[in-house]
Amino acid sequence: MELWTSWLYQTGWKILTITGICLGTFLMTRHLAPLAIRRTVKHQMKRKRKVEREKRVKTLVRLVTTSSGVGLGMLAAFLISQQLGINITAALVGFGVFGIAVGFGTQHLIRDVINGFFVYLENQYNVGDVIQVGSIAGVVEELSLRRTILRDLDGARHVIPNGEVRIVSNLTQEWSRAHLNISVAYKEDLDRVMAVMRKTWEEMSEDPDWGTSIISKTPSLLRVDKFGDSGITIKMVGETEPIKQWDIMGEYRRRIKKVFDKEKIEIPWPHLKLYYGDAMSSQGSRKPPG
Repeated sequence: MELWTSWLYQTGWKILTITGICLGTFLMTRHLAPLAIRRTVKHQMKRKRKVEREKRVKTLVRLVTTSSGVGLGMLAAFLISQQLGINITAALVGFGVFGIAVGFGTQHLIRDVINGFFVYLENQYNVGDVIQVGSIAGVVEELSLRRTILRDLDGARHVIPNGEVRIVSNLTQEWSRAHLNISVAYKEDLDRVMAVMRKTWEEMSEDPDWGTSIISKTPSLLRVDKFGDSGITIKMVGETEPIKQWDIMGEYRRRIKKVFDKEKIEIPWPHLKLYYGDAMSSQGSRKPPG
């Protein structure tokens, strides 16, 4: 009991103080960091959309809280080990020798961290964005200095080291685009079809359930895109709120199908026309009776 009391008075209170200070600093950081980051992001990205600011805040808050937790934990371990009489200098020397031995094996880790730093610095993507890295596409669930975690449409969770993120496509940053290819039969009047397509989009943009997700109140009918085997394809695009383009495209296809049925506009399907030679030539080659 006396030994325990002596240790508590000489060393224990220092360890408890170090632990308390580091824990209190972490809790304070976790509480104050979101407020400071939100204010800073709001000022720096005041011309950006609210959804973009929120994604940036969420990503930076996670980075700051995680990094501060790791840093304070390492600092507490370092200071406590000194109080327990562990020779830090010898440990660091030993770690340095060990580090040289495994230095070549940590090259990938260093590359991941450096690439992750530039992902944050350049705001390439944030938590909540839909991105494509190589052949993998999905929603960014987690983002750290070392790795990016995506969740695809099938629910698969992809863990990608940031060092492997060479070319990334962000499908939902600031705004998105609904890209539609609508096909009609060859017999249809294209000017009439395009007018119907434009009117359907404009009516959808006035719908209170869908209008808030549509930025372009009038779509861009870019061109007659293709003469297909069974019909003519018209290309249409329109800007939407981030990550809303797939919902908008699905609803528009549902509506345009109903409008085409009402207006008797034919949507093509694969079919074949058979010709049995030249009827006129065949008739002309026949000999008159008699």
